[in-house]
Amino acid sequence: MNYNQIFNEEVFPLRDKLYRFSLGIVRKNDIAEDVVQEVLIKVWDKREDWVNWKNIKAMTYTITRNLSLDKLKSKHNQLKPMLDGFDTAADGDSPMGELISKDVNAIVQKAIYQLNDVQRMVIQLRDMEGYTYNEIADITNLTLAQVKVNLHRGRLELRKTLQNIL
Repeated sequence: MNYNQIFNEEVFPLRDKLYRFSLGIVRKNDIAEDVVQEVLIKVWDKREDWVNWKNIKAMTYTITRNLSLDKLKSKHNQLKPMLDGFDTAADGDSPMGELISKDVNAIVQKAIYQLNDVQRMVIQLRDMEGYTYNEIADITNLTLAQVKVNLHRGRLELRKTLQNIL
């Protein structure tokens, strides 16, 4: 088994997604960056166990989730935007358009942060990262039914919150 090739093809390309996933939990850029570094090191250190893992991507997300939750418990994090410029206006937009886009982005991020941890995690994985229900179930250790219920309830809660604001 070529560990370097597997790591470089399957694990290392996930680092940006892992960062956004961790950031959705810890809400601080520097902590999310630290988590991703620790995850990459942990996954590499456990390379001998990869043959026993059902899905290396799911296991990497599980490690990320667990480390992020550990960091969240150990540090008292303040609310911070998930991604700066995540939904920035197109280059051709007017200054007013850019301002509106930033305001809407801030409102949506605040609404997402008001969801419970599981709903926020599932919405991020499905709607922002594009994972399938089965992949989300593997990553979060939830059943397929729990994934669907949390996604549905989270979306309903977001819709309700955003309708009251906008």
